[in-house]
Amino acid sequence: MAMTEDGPDKSNSGETPPPFVLKSAVTPNAFVFAAPHSGRHYPGSMIRAANLETHSLRLSEDAYVDRLFAAAPEHGANLLVATHARAYLDLNRAENELDPDMFNPPLEEGDLDITHRVRAGLGIIPKLIAEGMPIYEGTLPAREALFRISNVYRPYHDKLASLLDARKAQFGRAVLIDCHSMPSETPAGRRRGRSTGPDIVLGDNWGASCDRELTSLAEELLIRAGFSVRRNVPYSGGFSTQHYGKPNSGYHALQIELSRGLYMHESTLQPLQSFPEVEKKLGWFVGQLIETYTRHMGLNRADELPRAAE
Repeated sequence: MAMTEDGPDKSNSGETPPPFVLKSAVTPNAFVFAAPHSGRHYPGSMIRAANLETHSLRLSEDAYVDRLFAAAPEHGANLLVATHARAYLDLNRAENELDPDMFNPPLEEGDLDITHRVRAGLGIIPKLIAEGMPIYEGTLPAREALFRISNVYRPYHDKLASLLDARKAQFGRAVLIDCHSMPSETPAGRRRGRSTGPDIVLGDNWGASCDRELTSLAEELLIRAGFSVRRNVPYSGGFSTQHYGKPNSGYHALQIELSRGLYMHESTLQPLQSFPEVEKKLGWFVGQLIETYTRHMGLNRADELPRAAE
Protein backbone atom coordinates (compact mmCIF):
# COMPACT_ATOMS: atom_id res chain seq x y z
CA MET A 1 0.00 0.00 0.00
CA ALA A 2 1.46 3.36 -0.99
CA MET A 3 1.82 6.04 1.62
CA THR A 4 2.17 9.78 1.70
CA GLU A 5 4.23 11.91 4.07
CA ASP A 6 2.99 15.24 5.35
CA GLY A 7 5.99 17.43 6.03
CA PRO A 8 9.74 16.80 5.82
CA ASP A 9 11.71 15.29 8.66
CA LYS A 10 14.36 17.89 9.42
CA SER A 11 15.18 16.61 12.89
CA ASN A 12 18.76 15.70 11.95
CA SER A 13 19.51 18.91 10.05
CA GLY A 14 20.35 22.38 11.30
CA GLU A 15 16.83 23.61 10.57
CA THR A 16 14.08 23.77 13.16
CA PRO A 17 11.71 20.94 12.26
CA PRO A 18 7.93 21.05 12.58
CA PRO A 19 6.66 19.62 15.88
CA PHE A 20 5.78 16.31 14.24
CA VAL A 21 5.99 14.31 11.04
CA LEU A 22 2.83 12.56 9.91
CA LYS A 23 3.02 9.54 7.63
CA SER A 24 -0.41 8.66 6.31
CA ALA A 25 -1.71 5.67 4.37
CA VAL A 26 -3.59 6.34 1.14
CA THR A 27 -6.42 4.09 2.35
CA PRO A 28 -6.60 4.50 6.14
CA ASN A 29 -8.08 2.25 8.78
CA ALA A 30 -8.98 2.76 12.44
CA PHE A 31 -5.37 2.63 13.69
CA VAL A 32 -3.05 5.49 14.64
CA PHE A 33 0.51 4.68 15.72
CA ALA A 34 2.44 7.36 17.61
CA ALA A 35 6.10 7.74 18.61
CA PRO A 36 6.19 10.67 21.06
CA HIS A 37 9.70 10.08 22.42
CA SER A 38 11.70 9.37 19.25
CA GLY A 39 12.49 13.00 18.46
CA ARG A 40 16.13 13.89 17.82
CA HIS A 41 15.98 17.70 17.60
CA TYR A 42 17.69 19.61 20.43
CA PRO A 43 17.15 23.37 19.99
CA GLY A 44 20.22 25.54 20.36
CA SER A 45 18.66 27.44 23.26
CA MET A 46 18.36 24.17 25.19
CA ILE A 47 21.91 23.07 24.42
CA ARG A 48 23.26 26.41 25.63
CA ALA A 49 21.30 26.16 28.91
CA ALA A 50 22.00 22.48 29.48
CA ASN A 51 24.51 21.11 31.93
CA LEU A 52 24.98 17.93 29.87
CA GLU A 53 26.55 16.96 26.59
CA THR A 54 24.20 16.01 23.77
CA HIS A 55 25.04 12.32 24.07
CA SER A 56 23.96 12.29 27.71
CA LEU A 57 20.73 14.08 26.80
CA ARG A 58 20.07 11.46 24.15
CA LEU A 59 20.02 8.68 26.75
CA SER A 60 16.40 9.57 27.49
CA GLU A 61 15.32 9.16 23.84
CA ASP A 62 13.24 6.25 22.64
CA ALA A 63 15.82 6.05 19.90
CA TYR A 64 14.80 4.44 16.59
CA VAL A 65 11.29 3.49 17.72
CA ASP A 66 9.88 5.48 14.81
CA ARG A 67 11.97 3.33 12.45
CA LEU A 68 10.91 0.10 14.11
CA PHE A 69 7.24 0.92 13.51
CA ALA A 70 7.76 2.51 10.11
CA ALA A 71 5.70 -0.20 8.40
CA ALA A 72 2.45 1.04 9.99
CA PRO A 73 1.36 3.22 7.02
CA GLU A 74 1.93 0.30 4.63
CA HIS A 75 -0.89 -1.44 6.52
CA GLY A 76 -3.28 1.51 6.51
CA ALA A 77 -2.37 3.19 9.81
CA ASN A 78 -1.33 6.77 10.41
CA LEU A 79 2.12 7.15 11.99
CA LEU A 80 2.66 10.31 14.03
CA VAL A 81 6.31 10.92 14.97
CA ALA A 82 7.51 13.67 17.30
CA THR A 83 10.58 15.57 16.13
CA HIS A 84 11.73 17.35 19.30
CA ALA A 85 13.70 15.47 21.93
CA ARG A 86 12.02 14.07 25.01
CA ALA A 87 14.57 15.90 27.18
CA TYR A 88 13.31 19.17 25.66
CA LEU A 89 9.60 18.43 26.10
CA ASP A 90 7.90 15.21 27.17
CA LEU A 91 4.78 14.68 25.08
CA ASN A 92 3.61 11.81 27.28
CA ARG A 93 2.69 14.19 30.11
CA ALA A 94 -0.27 16.44 30.85
CA GLU A 95 0.17 20.06 29.81
CA ASN A 96 0.23 21.29 33.42
CA GLU A 97 2.71 18.73 34.81
CA LEU A 98 5.33 21.37 35.50
CA ASP A 99 7.79 22.00 38.32
CA PRO A 100 7.22 25.65 39.30
CA ASP A 101 10.71 26.01 40.78
CA MET A 102 12.41 25.22 37.46
CA PHE A 103 11.49 28.70 36.21
CA ASN A 104 12.22 32.32 36.99
CA PRO A 105 9.92 33.77 38.12
CA PRO A 106 8.38 30.59 39.59
CA LEU A 107 5.12 29.47 38.02
CA GLU A 108 1.83 29.77 39.88
CA GLU A 109 1.31 26.42 41.59
CA GLY A 110 -2.48 26.72 41.50
CA ASP A 111 -2.45 26.14 37.75
CA LEU A 112 -0.15 23.10 37.92
CA ASP A 113 -0.48 19.40 38.65
CA ILE A 114 2.48 18.44 40.82
CA THR A 115 2.36 14.69 40.14
CA HIS A 116 4.80 12.04 41.28
CA ARG A 117 6.44 12.38 37.86
CA VAL A 118 7.00 16.10 38.40
CA ARG A 119 8.41 15.47 41.90
CA ALA A 120 10.79 12.93 40.35
CA GLY A 121 12.05 15.58 37.91
CA LEU A 122 10.24 14.05 34.94
CA GLY A 123 7.46 16.52 34.18
CA ILE A 124 6.48 17.88 30.78
CA ILE A 125 9.73 19.89 30.81
CA PRO A 126 12.12 17.43 32.47
CA LYS A 127 14.55 18.54 35.13
CA LEU A 128 16.49 15.27 34.87
CA ILE A 129 17.14 12.71 32.22
CA ALA A 130 15.95 9.23 33.10
CA GLU A 131 19.36 8.29 34.49
CA GLY A 132 18.96 10.95 37.19
CA MET A 133 21.38 13.54 35.81
CA PRO A 134 20.29 17.22 36.08
CA ILE A 135 19.76 18.81 32.68
CA TYR A 136 20.15 22.49 33.62
CA GLU A 137 22.55 24.40 35.82
CA GLY A 138 20.00 27.02 36.85
CA THR A 139 16.42 28.05 36.27
CA LEU A 140 14.80 28.68 32.90
CA PRO A 141 12.88 31.83 31.95
CA ALA A 142 9.20 31.36 32.74
CA ARG A 143 8.32 32.22 29.14
CA GLU A 144 10.26 29.14 28.04
CA ALA A 145 7.56 26.85 29.43
CA LEU A 146 4.84 28.59 27.43
CA PHE A 147 7.02 28.64 24.30
CA ARG A 148 7.69 24.89 24.35
CA ILE A 149 4.10 24.00 25.12
CA SER A 150 2.64 26.34 22.49
CA ASN A 151 5.07 25.43 19.72
CA VAL A 152 5.56 21.70 20.24
CA TYR A 153 3.16 20.14 22.75
CA ARG A 154 -0.15 21.59 21.61
CA PRO A 155 0.40 21.08 17.87
CA TYR A 156 1.34 17.44 18.45
CA HIS A 157 -1.63 16.66 20.66
CA ASP A 158 -4.03 18.68 18.52
CA LYS A 159 -2.98 16.56 15.54
CA LEU A 160 -3.19 13.29 17.49
CA ALA A 161 -6.66 14.14 18.79
CA SER A 162 -7.87 15.11 15.32
CA LEU A 163 -6.53 11.87 13.82
CA LEU A 164 -8.31 9.78 16.43
CA ASP A 165 -11.54 11.75 16.06
CA ALA A 166 -11.43 11.25 12.29
CA ARG A 167 -10.87 7.51 12.67
CA LYS A 168 -13.71 7.29 15.18
CA ALA A 169 -16.06 9.19 12.87
CA GLN A 170 -15.19 7.00 9.89
CA PHE A 171 -14.93 3.56 11.48
CA GLY A 172 -16.94 3.80 14.68
CA ARG A 173 -13.81 3.35 16.80
CA ALA A 174 -10.24 4.60 16.91
CA VAL A 175 -7.19 2.65 18.07
CA LEU A 176 -4.03 4.38 19.32
CA ILE A 177 -0.85 2.32 19.59
CA ASP A 178 1.58 4.48 21.58
CA CYS A 179 5.13 3.27 20.87
CA HIS A 180 8.00 3.57 23.35
CA SER A 181 11.23 1.92 24.45
CA MET A 182 12.50 1.01 27.90
CA PRO A 183 15.84 0.14 29.49
CA SER A 184 16.54 -3.56 29.36
CA GLU A 185 17.34 -3.51 33.06
CA THR A 186 15.09 -1.61 35.45
CA PRO A 187 16.04 -0.50 38.98
CA ALA A 188 13.38 -2.84 40.40
CA GLY A 189 14.86 -5.72 38.43
CA ARG A 190 18.35 -5.01 39.73
CA ARG A 191 17.05 -5.00 43.30
CA ARG A 192 15.49 -8.42 42.73
CA GLY A 193 18.60 -9.85 41.11
CA ARG A 194 17.18 -9.94 37.58
CA SER A 195 19.63 -8.91 34.89
CA THR A 196 16.99 -8.22 32.26
CA GLY A 197 13.25 -7.79 32.00
CA PRO A 198 10.80 -8.82 29.30
CA ASP A 199 11.31 -7.91 25.67
CA ILE A 200 8.04 -5.98 25.56
CA VAL A 201 5.61 -4.54 28.10
CA LEU A 202 2.04 -3.84 26.99
CA GLY A 203 0.29 -1.11 28.98
CA ASP A 204 -3.49 -0.81 28.88
CA ASN A 205 -3.89 0.98 32.21
CA TRP A 206 -4.89 -2.33 33.80
CA GLY A 207 -7.64 -2.90 31.27
CA ALA A 208 -9.08 0.63 31.43
CA SER A 209 -7.68 2.17 28.24
CA CYS A 210 -8.75 -0.38 25.61
CA ASP A 211 -10.80 -3.52 25.23
CA ARG A 212 -9.05 -6.59 26.56
CA GLU A 213 -9.33 -8.35 23.21
CA LEU A 214 -6.92 -5.78 21.71
CA THR A 215 -4.35 -6.34 24.46
CA SER A 216 -4.72 -10.11 24.27
CA LEU A 217 -4.35 -10.10 20.49
CA ALA A 218 -1.24 -7.89 20.67
CA GLU A 219 0.27 -10.14 23.33
CA GLU A 220 -0.44 -13.33 21.38
CA LEU A 221 1.01 -11.95 18.15
CA LEU A 222 4.15 -10.63 19.84
CA ILE A 223 4.75 -14.00 21.50
CA ARG A 224 4.30 -15.72 18.14
CA ALA A 225 6.85 -13.31 16.71
CA GLY A 226 9.35 -14.53 19.31
CA PHE A 227 9.19 -11.85 22.01
CA SER A 228 8.71 -12.29 25.75
CA VAL A 229 5.79 -10.13 26.87
CA ARG A 230 4.44 -8.79 30.14
CA ARG A 231 1.36 -6.68 30.80
CA ASN A 232 1.34 -3.39 32.75
CA VAL A 233 4.41 -4.06 34.92
CA PRO A 234 6.34 -1.85 35.30
CA TYR A 235 4.66 0.37 32.67
CA SER A 236 0.86 0.41 32.69
CA GLY A 237 0.57 3.38 30.35
CA GLY A 238 1.40 7.06 30.49
CA PHE A 239 -0.58 10.22 29.86
CA SER A 240 -1.47 9.44 26.25
CA THR A 241 -2.80 5.99 27.07
CA GLN A 242 -4.83 7.30 29.99
CA HIS A 243 -6.04 10.46 28.25
CA TYR A 244 -7.03 9.05 24.86
CA GLY A 245 -8.11 5.58 25.96
CA LYS A 246 -11.90 5.75 26.45
CA PRO A 247 -13.16 2.36 25.30
CA ASN A 248 -16.76 3.05 26.33
CA SER A 249 -16.71 5.94 23.85
CA GLY A 250 -14.98 3.96 21.09
CA TYR A 251 -11.42 5.19 21.70
CA HIS A 252 -8.87 2.47 22.49
CA ALA A 253 -5.26 3.14 23.50
CA LEU A 254 -2.48 0.59 24.04
CA GLN A 255 1.11 1.41 25.01
CA ILE A 256 3.99 -0.72 23.74
CA GLU A 257 7.38 -0.58 25.48
CA LEU A 258 10.30 -2.28 23.68
CA SER A 259 13.45 -3.30 25.50
CA ARG A 260 16.28 -1.23 24.04
CA GLY A 261 18.65 -4.14 24.48
CA LEU A 262 16.82 -5.94 21.69
CA TYR A 263 18.04 -3.63 18.97
CA MET A 264 20.61 -1.09 20.15
CA HIS A 265 23.63 -0.61 22.39
CA GLU A 266 22.16 1.26 25.33
CA SER A 267 25.31 3.27 26.10
CA THR A 268 26.49 4.21 22.62
CA LEU A 269 22.95 4.32 21.13
CA GLN A 270 24.19 2.49 18.05
CA PRO A 271 21.87 -0.05 16.39
CA LEU A 272 22.84 -3.69 16.90
CA GLN A 273 23.14 -6.28 14.14
CA SER A 274 19.79 -7.58 15.38
CA PHE A 275 18.05 -4.34 14.38
CA PRO A 276 16.79 -5.52 10.95
CA GLU A 277 15.40 -8.72 12.44
CA VAL A 278 13.54 -6.86 15.19
CA GLU A 279 12.26 -4.38 12.61
CA LYS A 280 10.99 -7.25 10.43
CA LYS A 281 9.24 -8.97 13.34
CA LEU A 282 7.56 -5.76 14.41
CA GLY A 283 6.49 -5.06 10.84
CA TRP A 284 4.83 -8.49 10.76
CA PHE A 285 3.21 -7.80 14.13
CA VAL A 286 1.83 -4.43 12.99
CA GLY A 287 0.33 -5.92 9.84
CA GLN A 288 -1.26 -8.87 11.62
CA LEU A 289 -2.57 -6.74 14.50
CA ILE A 290 -4.29 -4.34 12.14
CA GLU A 291 -5.66 -7.01 9.82
CA THR A 292 -6.93 -9.32 12.55
CA TYR A 293 -8.38 -6.65 14.82
CA THR A 294 -10.02 -4.85 11.92
CA ARG A 295 -11.60 -8.09 10.74
CA HIS A 296 -12.86 -9.29 14.09
CA MET A 297 -13.20 -5.94 15.90
CA GLY A 298 -12.28 -7.53 19.23
CA LEU A 299 -13.99 -10.92 18.68
CA ASN A 300 -10.84 -12.96 18.15
CA ARG A 301 -10.29 -16.55 19.21
CA ALA A 302 -6.83 -17.92 19.83
CA ASP A 303 -7.25 -20.58 17.15
CA GLU A 304 -7.96 -17.89 14.54
CA LEU A 305 -4.73 -16.00 15.09
CA PRO A 306 -2.17 -16.16 12.27
CA ARG A 307 1.24 -17.72 12.74
CA ALA A 308 4.38 -15.63 12.65
CA ALA A 309 6.43 -15.84 9.48
CA GLU A 310 9.68 -17.72 9.91
